[in-house]
Amino acid sequence: MCGGQKDKSFETMQTVILVIHLLLALSMIGVILIQRSEGGGLGIGGSGGGGGNFGVMSSRGAANLLTRTTGILAAAFMVTSLALALLSNTQSQPGSILDQVPAPAVEQPVEDTGPAAPTR
Repeated sequence: MCGGQKDKSFETMQTVILVIHLLLALSMIGVILIQRSEGGGLGIGGSGGGGGNFGVMSSRGAANLLTRTTGILAAAFMVTSLALALLSNTQSQPGSILDQVPAPAVEQPVEDTGPAAPTR
């Protein structure tokens, strides 16, 4: 396998992990917003009209499920974060960012010709 093909597969793997990372982030945001908070939030069941324990899941069961789901998504998010950090670390070249800045151009002094004559 030549170097160019290896770099392409490396970039593809990094892109796939990045897409998974973004999907995990969006899923985690959704699950966190669904959870019932102390202040009400967007919580499941809300205040009143919840129907008690007659639903498919009780409010306690839903809370446990959402808490576990949040934990699993958070753990997967951390794993993809570490994977992306390790992948970017192996691809970069060591050095300083100051080494990449081009040297400033030396300006030539402009000869002073005196004040400009007004034109009409």
